[in-house]
Amino acid sequence: MSRFIKIFVSILLICCNISCDQLTKEKARSEISTNETITIVDDHFILTKVENTGAAMSLGENLNPKLKIVVLQAVPLLVLFLMFLYILREKKLSSLNVIALSFIIGGGVGNIYDRILYNSVTDFMYLEFGGLHTGIFNMADVSVVVGTLLILLNSILTEIDKNRFRNASL
Repeated sequence: MSRFIKIFVSILLICCNISCDQLTKEKARSEISTNETITIVDDHFILTKVENTGAAMSLGENLNPKLKIVVLQAVPLLVLFLMFLYILREKKLSSLNVIALSFIIGGGVGNIYDRILYNSVTDFMYLEFGGLHTGIFNMADVSVVVGTLLILLNSILTEIDKNRFRNASL
């Protein structure tokens, strides 16, 4: 992947992930009352709006306000910036990892934007299948999970290719 295409794809995916996240959160803020429950697919997919003042599963919501800014805004923003620099500078980064990191950055920026603007993150989706269930989440969280799964997939595919090469050269 050429440097220009890599940068273009990364910026496009980051912007698309942020836009999707912010549009769905805005819709949730305007259409769903706080703690209202809207059943979409039986009891498997439910919309319910909450404002999360912490990180995942409300982790850190009771931190002192100044520490919360550092831990939930400044440090994550720095990490996301460093991830973007990594995309720009790493010449051997696979296309799949460019996509994956762009999803993670877009999702991270979407949630940090909420924390800065609203002092909380709007979460509104909940899934449950059998005994498995999620916490309440948003599209930024989906972006981060998809990006993480793509990195895992890329690692598995890379390892399979290495083993194929080793076996072929024996």
